[in-house]
Amino acid sequence: MNVGVIGYSGDPDKEPINSLKEIIFKVGELIAKNNWVLFSGGRNGVMELVSKANKKFNGKNIGILPWEVNGNEYLDISIKTGLDFSMRSYILVKTVDVVISIGGEIGTAIEILGAYANKKPVILIKGTGGWTDRIQNVLIEEKYLDNRKLAKIYIVNDIKELETLLKKLENSIDKVRGGKFQYD
Repeated sequence: MNVGVIGYSGDPDKEPINSLKEIIFKVGELIAKNNWVLFSGGRNGVMELVSKANKKFNGKNIGILPWEVNGNEYLDISIKTGLDFSMRSYILVKTVDVVISIGGEIGTAIEILGAYANKKPVILIKGTGGWTDRIQNVLIEEKYLDNRKLAKIYIVNDIKELETLLKKLENSIDKVRGGKFQYD
């Protein structure tokens, strides 16, 4: 399964990223231990920390980079798109099966909306701030971004809930690989 992780960019040792290091590392470890492939924007912040953790546990990291920017040192594959931040985000969400959101500013909001528009499930890790928490306030029936109900937006409280949900989604994806995704 291809798992996209989105969230804050910036210096990992500064807030708000610094206080999220534990959950970010657990997400990277979870992805690696389940032999899923990690996709991210490939830069700093959440992207760098989740890639670092994933690499520590022998995971595979792919960065979808804006312009001709070099990615973080933990990437196995760097895809330099030549596109701006918003456009490269669409490549990211089109490539993955599911998106996990940790905090984030406007770029993260764009990725959440892009994933939803492309019928990809989005998992919001509650309490991580930014658009991950803000977007929860506008959900219809606590799980959709509009009345078309294109894909579910899931909210998890911790790594255990995240793992359970990802495994359930993986089973659903495997059953419909190549067709229209349907998630419970």
